[in-house]
Amino acid sequence: MKRIPILLPALLGLFALLTQPSAAQVPYGNNPAAGHYLETRGVKLYYETYGQGLPLLLLHGNGGSISNMSNQIPYFSKDYKVIAIDTRAHGKSKNLLDSLTFEQIVDDFNALLDTLHLDSCYVIGWSDGGIDALLLAIRHPDKVKKMAFTGANLWPDTTGLTPFVWNLIQRGNVALHKQPSTPEVKRQLQISDLDLYQPHITLDQLHHITCPTLVIGGDHDAIPVLHTVLIAQNIPQSYLWIVPNSGHSVPIFKKDQFNTLIYDFFTHPYRKIEGIATFQ
Repeated sequence: MKRIPILLPALLGLFALLTQPSAAQVPYGNNPAAGHYLETRGVKLYYETYGQGLPLLLLHGNGGSISNMSNQIPYFSKDYKVIAIDTRAHGKSKNLLDSLTFEQIVDDFNALLDTLHLDSCYVIGWSDGGIDALLLAIRHPDKVKKMAFTGANLWPDTTGLTPFVWNLIQRGNVALHKQPSTPEVKRQLQISDLDLYQPHITLDQLHHITCPTLVIGGDHDAIPVLHTVLIAQNIPQSYLWIVPNSGHSVPIFKKDQFNTLIYDFFTHPYRKIEGIATFQ
């Protein structure tokens, strides 16, 4: 059976990742030496751990897996205990339920942190992983020290996604519904529906995020720049980085700038910039 594309930017990012020689050196996402499973809440959650230090969650996007973060794992594992997760219904994480929501996904992360006896962590998210980061900070605020994410949206329409991407998701969803109802097609529909009908994050919810946050987006992202700006404007302790000459796959095509800027953000205190400081 031919696999139906779910989200073109994610697949393009995955293709770019697979073409990079560095990605093949360690089988991220398929590494028995680093892999673990946690059975909880109707999911067999797969994750890999690398390095030592303060815990850092790496969260991939829709239709992706741990391997999408291959440019971040070796960089951050030098100083952090990196916990890279295949989110529910993605990669090696089997969703045993008929439903799939972002809330289920972030509650999985909370259960994992509890199982690992970690009271809080740093978070990096990409695309749906950025949505995951936002909801983790909203639903479990005590669990997030700082978070950085790129390419996240608050709601599913042509203000939260560009019209091209929104229409692409709709067409892919229609095509999936025409396929025989196999377990794989059902899984693909779950993750397609995730972006077609979710999330529903309000600006008021953003106002209650307590952790310092770095909001990132490409200047030609699948997420409109104004939407990314809106997210940053409504999180009390936030910085904003709009990446020039960039689309949705900042962690791949701008990996060096992405990694170093987030590292700097994680290792320096958040500062409130107002008054005379706006001239600095």
